[in-house]
Amino acid sequence: MSISYRILGAAGSDNALLVQVDSGQAVERLLFDCGEGCLSDVPFAEVQGIDQLFFSHLHMDHVGGFDSFFRSTFNRQTKPNRIWGPPETIRILQHRFQGYLWNLHEEMAGTWRVSDVSPSEVRTARFELREAFVEAHHEGAQPYARTLWEGAGCSVDVVTMDHRTPTLAYVVREKARRNIDMSRLAALGLKPGPWMKQMKESVESAGVVVIEGVQHSMDELREKLIVETPGDSIAYLTDFMLDEAAMERLTDVLRGCKVMICEGQYRHADLELARKYFHMTTVLTATLARRAQVGELVLFHLSARYERAVWLEMLREAREIFPKTGYPAHWELDLSAD
Repeated sequence: MSISYRILGAAGSDNALLVQVDSGQAVERLLFDCGEGCLSDVPFAEVQGIDQLFFSHLHMDHVGGFDSFFRSTFNRQTKPNRIWGPPETIRILQHRFQGYLWNLHEEMAGTWRVSDVSPSEVRTARFELREAFVEAHHEGAQPYARTLWEGAGCSVDVVTMDHRTPTLAYVVREKARRNIDMSRLAALGLKPGPWMKQMKESVESAGVVVIEGVQHSMDELREKLIVETPGDSIAYLTDFMLDEAAMERLTDVLRGCKVMICEGQYRHADLELARKYFHMTTVLTATLARRAQVGELVLFHLSARYERAVWLEMLREAREIFPKTGYPAHWELDLSAD
């Protein structure tokens, strides 16, 4: 199993995050936000393969590229079409769905489900291409739970934050890896065989397996041979006030996260401006990374109000607090080149 990510878009422009999780049984692609032009370098087939779209919020710099995504997938029937976001996502996405002339829709099919995530509940509506997305078929609500979605190889946790409007922070968690300890296998005097795959992949504890004519309990073999290690995790944090209360709410959620991808909107000298617009400074972001003991901090969503030299100074400030901080490599904003 492996998890990888790409930050889409350039420095000072709209950004998004594309995460891919390969469980060995399936590949799942998750898109977080969809700013203008963010999908321009993503192959068409890969856009069509995106399984879930998660919005932090619906300001135009996070949803401006939705048309490119929707053009590739509007009539997709090979997999579910699923979108998540804060309250008002259902209403706003219905307007986006209907922002075209649909005159052949009765001959087409495509079902979309959109969910509004609030601190108390997750409310979902279904839209049909055959109806030109005119009606929102409300499918009820479920109580809020931190784990918003679970797939074959990963799950997505969500926390509601404050950007003078609700915004969502996400953590993608790869499922635990289950491996066979070959040294234990040898110690038991057992030879490898097809039974190992059955033991590793099955979640059933009952049953027996015959190895070289001898019956063995599948449950006992798992207990003796299977070693579970936690999967990797990637956090996506952008556009919210990072005050002390927010720090406390997020620290436990992010604890031990391998990669924390977080906005780098303001230098710390502009703290009052950051507070005014409910954003963060890179110093605050680095402080959160240090408290949560994440493995790496990647800054993105940089403000175009600053020039390159200021972006580099913001990186220096962050590294003084959390040394394992950087910008996306393809942005070529590394201090070693300065």
